Amino acid sequence: MRTSLLVCGGALWLMATSVIADYPIAGIQPSLRPSGAPIIEWVNNDKAWYQHALTGIQQPYPRSLYFLDNQGNWYTPFSHPGMTGPYDLRGWHP
Repeated sequence: MRTSLLVCGGALWLMATSVIADYPIAGIQPSLRPSGAPIIEWVNNDKAWYQHALTGIQQPYPRSLYFLDNQGNWYTPFSHPGMTGPYDLRGWHP
């Protein structure tokens, strides 16, 4: 039983490494973008996205929030609900 598990595990490892070898690996040379890596050409943040990101904040919006104009597709915890209870200053959790 143990030998068959080792053989199956080895076969899976060989299949996985042969598939992975075809994809570019980022991070080997951080200053160079791998050829064939996807490129984001533009981001469309519509009105609904801004309304969601600015939940609980009243106009006029402070200058410190203008970073949202250049946010792109990067993750930011600013536009996601955080802690509940007395720490929910923006009213994400009704």
